[in-house]
Amino acid sequence: QVQLVESGGGLVQPGGSLRLSCAASGRTVSTYTMGWFRQAPGKERDLVAAITWRGGGSTYYSDSVKGRFTISRDNAKNTVYLQMNSLKPEDTAVYYCAATVGPISQQLRHWDYWGQGTQVTVSS
Repeated sequence: QVQLVESGGGLVQPGGSLRLSCAASGRTVSTYTMGWFRQAPGKERDLVAAITWRGGGSTYYSDSVKGRFTISRDNAKNTVYLQMNSLKPEDTAVYYCAATVGPISQQLRHWDYWGQGTQVTVSS
């Protein structure tokens, strides 16, 4: 199995920055597609960013975060990061790390492993 553990969440003011980390363990995940989802209360869990290992690493960003968030990975550390800049109150959500042996997908059922989630709150 693969275990994913998120960290780095917390309270930040609008316009601020935060970096989330997702540490993987249990087996080698260097070939997995990695993604970040978020879920606000009463809302669907949506894909916000993803990265593959192939071709030097292709990336995906949702329209709501493009230009503000950056996903990256360090295979030597089995860790994926989400750098979040210019944060807005609407970014407030629980952020989940996920992994799949398949390609980038917006469908939850295509993702094989999930972290426990970390809370991000953007408020003054």
